[in-house]
Amino acid sequence: MTMRRTFFVIFFAVIAATPVIADLVGGKAYALKMVDVDGRALSTADGHVTVLVLARRAEVDKARLVGDRVPERCLGNPAYRMITVIRFNRNWGRSMRFFSTSLIRRRLDAEARRLKPKYQAKQLTRNPRQDVYAVADFDGANASQLGLVNDSTPFLVLIFAGNGTLLKDWTDVPSAEELATTLP
Repeated sequence: MTMRRTFFVIFFAVIAATPVIADLVGGKAYALKMVDVDGRALSTADGHVTVLVLARRAEVDKARLVGDRVPERCLGNPAYRMITVIRFNRNWGRSMRFFSTSLIRRRLDAEARRLKPKYQAKQLTRNPRQDVYAVADFDGANASQLGLVNDSTPFLVLIFAGNGTLLKDWTDVPSAEELATTLP
């Protein structure tokens, strides 16, 4: 095989193995629509500043770390919200989807209990569970809105302004400082 041919074979093999991510452009508006495990319709362009975390099941602890690093000023503030999109295998049947959704709801309930003292310290009287969002992406429909087309997609953190404008994106957990400077 010639060197040129070898280069192209290697180049296309790398491209094929790389997750395909749409060219997300900072400053461009994206109106991504999804429904969380509680049946609430959500959008990145509905007036809320949105921290959107896309994670596989094995990466949900990284999503929690993102939530822990979101500035205190955002906690319980109705202008802000964090949505975790959990990607599952596409071949799961109805019973496994039901079971997984139940587990996600239980984990959200636990997260709300963990947030309760912070809400009380800020003198917020509402239930923090109302402010905790997770989307179970069983069929890849939510990830495909971002142009993600294969299961080896990296962990993503995206920040959207209230009108859906992409402010910043990361492929790993951003620092608390990075989040604080990016969130308006």
